[in-house]
Amino acid sequence: MSATKQLLTLCAALLLSSPAAAGPAIQQWQTGNGAQVYFVAAPELPMVDIQVTFNAGSARDGASPGLALFTNAMLEEGAGDLDANAIAEQFDRLGANASFGSLRDMATASLRSLTEERLLAPAVQTFAQLLREPSFPAAALERVRKQMVVGLRHESQSPASIASNAFYEALYADHPYATPPSGTLPSVLALGRDELTTFHRRYYVGRNAVVAIVGAVDRQQAQALAEQVVASLPAGEAAAPLPPVAPLSTASRQHIAHQSTQTHLLLGQPGMRRGDPDYFALYLGNHILGGGGLVSRISDEIREKRGLSYSAYSAFSPMAAEGPYLLSLQTKNDSREEALEVLRTTLAQFIAEGPSAAELTAAKKNITGGFALNIDSNKDILSYIAMIGFYGLPLDYLDTFIGQVNAVSTTQIRDAFQRRIHPERMALITVGEQG
Repeated sequence: MSATKQLLTLCAALLLSSPAAAGPAIQQWQTGNGAQVYFVAAPELPMVDIQVTFNAGSARDGASPGLALFTNAMLEEGAGDLDANAIAEQFDRLGANASFGSLRDMATASLRSLTEERLLAPAVQTFAQLLREPSFPAAALERVRKQMVVGLRHESQSPASIASNAFYEALYADHPYATPPSGTLPSVLALGRDELTTFHRRYYVGRNAVVAIVGAVDRQQAQALAEQVVASLPAGEAAAPLPPVAPLSTASRQHIAHQSTQTHLLLGQPGMRRGDPDYFALYLGNHILGGGGLVSRISDEIREKRGLSYSAYSAFSPMAAEGPYLLSLQTKNDSREEALEVLRTTLAQFIAEGPSAAELTAAKKNITGGFALNIDSNKDILSYIAMIGFYGLPLDYLDTFIGQVNAVSTTQIRDAFQRRIHPERMALITVGEQG
């Protein structure tokens, strides 16, 4: 066994033997313009990772679907007097890497750099400039628009994308989560530079930002980095809270005809938000029901026993408001109804009876045994502390995670599923051949 494998095995064993294994020490403060900063010192490697998360995802698109994604994608296309080529060459010369992303809740900008001052200082300076003064050049804007249009046309032919978009629309109706982050073809074609600059001025501001830093720097250096990255942004105002998600009042079913040998089937409802008081009971329960891979009940009933699907699973996606609870599979068109019936029966039985003691013990061992691997790199830790900061979770979230998992009982899981999951009021989307 290699030294690395021995170390990971030891970490897993320690986590299993301790009800409250210590996570990384998270320090937290606020910049002068109101950005929240979360920092973990990781001196092992001479590098630092920085992620700035803005409350500027597609839930803020309003009447212009795709606006958040378009704006975020343009950040690396030009800033000040730098064009996209100059920006790429600058980061390449410094051995640094910048990346950007946009989801329903958030928009992100990330930087990875070596900590050597002659490399780090100009990398951070360039990164800060991209956040502060994107130029939205006309040629790049049209190029990115074309890329988005190509992506949308691909989605329109992908049964998985068709099903996902219809599923979110069925669950969220008039809620901001209903529209796809990638936008719609009419909206993307209509968006102009003015809309992008207005969105940037409103949401890319200090009070709407969370800065996560992980790397070989001390607290004083981390404070200086945070200020260098976001201090030049206007303080602005935090985005308003999203409206609550209305529960589904009735069941619905929509079949979308698509030339395909298989049917994509999505069944579900609004689920839970980040920080939900039922989080750990629902998380453990779903791991047993459909989130634990081949050993989960759904996979066992649909794949292993009946061979109806290669992939069948269930998942919660907690977000700022109630994210979706999804049960999904792909099956041959002529076995669609049989697979659906098995899926519904498996869910109903789990809600009525809950898990067995043996299932719960196995799930706890699986989750806690793999926890060390979830935080074994700087990027993993960065993702976790950015999530903690963005969703306002407690600083000891990682410290208490294993204890929270181990404290869940079969009774709590059954109670949470009976109160929160409603098969009689779920939305069903199927995409495949008519029949």
